[in-house]
Amino acid sequence: MNDYRIDTKCVQAGYRPGNGEPRQIPIIQSTTFKYDTSEDMGKLFDLEAEGYFYSRLQNPTNDYVAAKIAALEGGSAAMLTSSGQAANFFALFNICECGSHIVSSSSIYGGTFNLLSVTMAKMGIQVTFVSPDCTEQELDAAFQENTRAVFGETIANPALTVLDIEKFAQAAHRHGVPLIVDNTFPTPVNCRPIEWGADIVTHSTTKYMDGHGAAVGGAVVDSGRFDWMAHKEKFPGLCTPDESYHGIIYAEKFGMGGAFITKCTSQLMRDLGCVQSPQSAFLLNLGLESLHVRMARHVENGQAVAEFLQSHPKVAYVNYSGLPESPYYERAKKYLPQGGCGVVSFELKGGRAAAEVFMEHLKLAAIETHVADARTCCLNPATSTHRQMNEEQLAAAGVPAGLVRTSCGLEDKADLIADLAQALEAI
Repeated sequence: MNDYRIDTKCVQAGYRPGNGEPRQIPIIQSTTFKYDTSEDMGKLFDLEAEGYFYSRLQNPTNDYVAAKIAALEGGSAAMLTSSGQAANFFALFNICECGSHIVSSSSIYGGTFNLLSVTMAKMGIQVTFVSPDCTEQELDAAFQENTRAVFGETIANPALTVLDIEKFAQAAHRHGVPLIVDNTFPTPVNCRPIEWGADIVTHSTTKYMDGHGAAVGGAVVDSGRFDWMAHKEKFPGLCTPDESYHGIIYAEKFGMGGAFITKCTSQLMRDLGCVQSPQSAFLLNLGLESLHVRMARHVENGQAVAEFLQSHPKVAYVNYSGLPESPYYERAKKYLPQGGCGVVSFELKGGRAAAEVFMEHLKLAAIETHVADARTCCLNPATSTHRQMNEEQLAAAGVPAGLVRTSCGLEDKADLIADLAQALEAI
């Protein structure tokens, strides 16, 4: 499928049925798999043969869909996880351990920020956060001797900052570590971070890839380009014997193209079990088949809504990289030439009170914690996820009381704008 364009890969990659086989990806709804002899199964446990023995580690349905996502991102291998949060944790923990250090962009999803700063800190893994707009010198200064990875989001949720992927990749490689990029918002249709130097790509497939709010899931994609053995002192998990698999050295046995995902599956998925169900993978694939069509419409609607809000007298400012006024406009033209996504955030001049009135009067847009869906949804953090904070605390957290995040769906843009206009008029 490498010779085909991404639109074709969305529809065709990952699964190619043989003569008389199901045209649609089959749902292998089975926990276990039968073998004729213990020797046959033993080869699987020794990682000496390909196959399946327990769906907590791998499942054929999941692997078909993971292969499609790998093809879309231009990676060598991929795996599905139970959520996007699990994908980010697996991608990082696969190469980090107690005593490791991570450099991360500060402009990332709040749940991921907590994962890095709170939960992984309890595991002895420290993080230094840097501005996505830091200088090369500031970025270099964040690295330590025990740094094992750099992390960022292509388009941050909900700040909508755009990561300078090349700058972060070059810094990571100068220090002998990989760059891990969460590419959830633009999807590989609008940005392929591997082409700009990223080594590992993650997704919350719950968002645009599924696209219909049907199934929670995540994915990890390996570029197959990072030379683990060239930095083997930094990555003992990949470059020294794994005694839980009879002394296998992943980087030697599976090479640059297979070591990362093989270890992540056979070790982390084995022990932590954050597996995506075959049914969810099937639904995800249905979403992927129309991803290239849907993303263009999401971007079209996002751009139209952002332009409308930008000129509205009750709106203080708008975050959307497709606007010439955006500080990320030029960067977005480089990394996101077809547009980024359909998510727009903006602050209302009237603060929390204005946001409450605005949200109450929405008719078409649904109030949800979800984002990146076929149906338009809206959220005001100050009156929902951050409701416990006062005005000062909200400002300190970078979430002003009047901030609204809207995720433009696939409806007619004129109807979306009309809904926003009548809700603004009610303030």
